[in-house]
Amino acid sequence: MSISGKPQVQSSLSHRVIKGSFWILALRITNRGLGVIRTIILARLLLPEHFGVVGIAMLTISVLETFSQPGLGAALVQKKGRIENYLDTAWTVSVIRCLLIFSILYIISPYVAQFFDSPEAKFVIPVLGISVIIAGFRNIGVINFQKELDFRRQYIYEFSITLANLAVAIPAAYILKSVWALVLGAMAGSIARFIMSYVLHPYRPRLRLEKKKFVDLLSFGKWVFGSSMLFFLITQGDDIFLGKMLGVATLGIYQMAYMISNLPTTEITRVISHVTFPAYSQLQDDPHRFSDAYLKVLQLICLITLPLAAGIFILSDIFTTIFLGSNWLPIIPIINVLVWAGLTRAILDTTVPVFNAAGKPKLHTKWQLIGFIILALSIYPLAIIWGIVGISCSVLLSNLISATGACYDARTILRFGALRFVNIITLPLINTFIMMLSIYLVRTRLHYSYLFIFIICVLIGSCIYTLMTLVCDKLLNTNTITIIKSSFNLLRAANN
Repeated sequence: MSISGKPQVQSSLSHRVIKGSFWILALRITNRGLGVIRTIILARLLLPEHFGVVGIAMLTISVLETFSQPGLGAALVQKKGRIENYLDTAWTVSVIRCLLIFSILYIISPYVAQFFDSPEAKFVIPVLGISVIIAGFRNIGVINFQKELDFRRQYIYEFSITLANLAVAIPAAYILKSVWALVLGAMAGSIARFIMSYVLHPYRPRLRLEKKKFVDLLSFGKWVFGSSMLFFLITQGDDIFLGKMLGVATLGIYQMAYMISNLPTTEITRVISHVTFPAYSQLQDDPHRFSDAYLKVLQLICLITLPLAAGIFILSDIFTTIFLGSNWLPIIPIINVLVWAGLTRAILDTTVPVFNAAGKPKLHTKWQLIGFIILALSIYPLAIIWGIVGISCSVLLSNLISATGACYDARTILRFGALRFVNIITLPLINTFIMMLSIYLVRTRLHYSYLFIFIICVLIGSCIYTLMTLVCDKLLNTNTITIIKSSFNLLRAANN
């Protein structure tokens, strides 16, 4: 009975993972698609310093959120079995924590504004801090969307946030032409998140704090907290350094470059990681399937993210000129460095669900710590030599070393040979290089409008890369197309 039932359970899990992947992919595509539209419009209506002021406020909020994050959400997802008995405790901790964060924000906002020499931040920080309180009271029951792989409702939940932000920020920017357009958009998103959390999930949390349950969750969450803290220092430490050293306007330019360069690569990885963590958690007792699942995920991510990063690199100047305008031209050299930092971050992020599902989140914390040390040691000297581009190089160096070490540890846990890892990334690298060469040859021989050149280069680059992938799959039996086809077949079966 147990033997015959096992394939059925495995098949059901596969269906849910693939179906969930497509829901999350749809969410990320629509969310980020609307986000890109929002950013392009707002970049035309507002100035870099407006984005910089909001960037300072969000940095301040992120510092307090990160350094007070107990990691209970990840602990709830990782925990086997039902988690209803833990939800009230987790929600109560969230409410207390967010109220404390707002209180601290209100007190320190004048000092933060003085530190960054940004008077507007004094008022923007406490207003955005209200969104922290709203977040603390949202329905903790939505954590089940991820744990139970119910990503259809997760899609609706998160899409409503993006839509509310977009619907408020753009009209406000037309009217106000100030930083408050960005603030109002963020507040609208927070309110939508709170309302939809109670609309979409029937659970109703109550104020109740049970010490035993809190300690139980914290035993796992403490490593997630450590990792989150270090992740913040790595991903936001450069913003703090740059905002203080080079000013608010430069910070706005850097953050725009970071978003554009990291958007496609890291978002693809987050889509898959969002699904694979709960899926890996269910495979942790089956090492062979665990290893096979990770390698397929890594192969798919390399297949998608490598050409995206290369395309951004070679077309960054045209994209900036067409869509953002002359105010944003200084971001081009920054994008050309940060896009590779984003790619290495995407590879690093594939290991996070492996470490968490295997019950070893401290490994991710270790590599985050090493990455932070490298960033802290290199950021100042590189900034002195190359300015804002040097800061970008420091981020790239930190991500590269962390990703290399984390992949080695993931390989040790999953027990697969280094040659399998090399084989997975070699062909996408070669095909990406051929694609880049083709785009370069095309763009240097066309003398039309930038928009026409951009469209032609995207089309030709996509066709060349797809053709090379098909040829390699046919001649070298890489199973790339088989993996893609099986994913669609599982999705179709899951929907029947």
